[in-house]
Amino acid sequence: MSLQTAQILDGKALAQKIRTQLQVRVQNLQAQIGRPPGLAVLMVGDNPASAVYVRNKEKACSKVGITSFGKHFPADTSAAELEQAIAELNQDDRVDGILVQLPLPNHLDSVALLHQIDPAKDADGLHPVNLGKLVRAEVGLRSCTPAGVMELLQEYQIPLSGKKAVVVGRSILVGKPLALMLLEQNATVTIAHSRTQDLAAVCRDADILVAAVGKPELITAEMVKPDAVVIDVGINRIEDSQGNSRLVGDVAFESVAEVASYITPVPGGIGPMTVAMLLKNTVLGWSQKLSKI
Repeated sequence: MSLQTAQILDGKALAQKIRTQLQVRVQNLQAQIGRPPGLAVLMVGDNPASAVYVRNKEKACSKVGITSFGKHFPADTSAAELEQAIAELNQDDRVDGILVQLPLPNHLDSVALLHQIDPAKDADGLHPVNLGKLVRAEVGLRSCTPAGVMELLQEYQIPLSGKKAVVVGRSILVGKPLALMLLEQNATVTIAHSRTQDLAAVCRDADILVAAVGKPELITAEMVKPDAVVIDVGINRIEDSQGNSRLVGDVAFESVAEVASYITPVPGGIGPMTVAMLLKNTVLGWSQKLSKI
C-alpha cells in the first residue's frame, strides 16, 4: 500500500500572484490618486530576525510600487519618541499603512503604541477598532497572518461551511482573529490552548486544523484526522547537535503529510502570505482615497 501525501498549499506561489495583482492595481490607480501607496515600518533595536523581516517587507513593497517610509530607532528609544513618530505618520498624507515591527524592547508597551496608530492606517489589522469590526463582521483592515490563511484556503477552494475547525493557539495576532474569520465562513470553531485537556483528541476531531503556538513540531500524525486540512502558522528555528539551524513549523511535516489531505509547508506556506496581506492592506487603505477625491 502506497502512502498518500498531502497536497501542498503553496503560499509562496499565491503571494506572488497577489503581488502581481496589486502591482497592476497600483499602476492603474496611481494617476487618479496622484501618488503611490506608502507603508511605514517602525523598527526599534537590533533584533536580527526583525531586521530580515523588515528588509523583506521593503523589498516586497518596491516590487508592487509601494513607497517605504521605514524608520529604524535605537533600542533605548522612549515610548514618547515613538508616539511622536506615529503621530507624524498619522498626519502624513503620503503614508497609507503604519506597522510597528514586533517584538519591541522590554521597556516598551506594544499594545499602547498600537493604540496610537490611526485605525485607517493600521496595516497589521490589530487596532481594537479593526478587531471590533472583525467581531461584527464589518468591512475593515484584517490581521495579516489570519487573513493570509483564509486567502490560501479560498485559493484551493477548500470548503469551510459546516466543517469543524480547530485553532491551536489563542494569540491576538493569529488564534483569536482566525477563529472569528473561520466562524464568519460558517465553520464550527474550537480554540485549543495550553490548558486544553486531551489536546490530541480535540485536534483529531478537526476537519481543518490550524497550529499557531510557536512550539516546534507539536502536532504529530497521531493528532490529525485522516484527510484533514492542516495549516501550520508556526515558524521556529531549531538547532541540531552539530549546531546547524533550520526552520520548522508547529507541525511534524513529514509524518503529518502522510495523513492530511492538504498541508502548508514551513517555510513557503503562511509566511509569504502574511507579507502579501500587509501589502494588500496598504493598497486597500490607499485606494480608499479615491472615494474622497
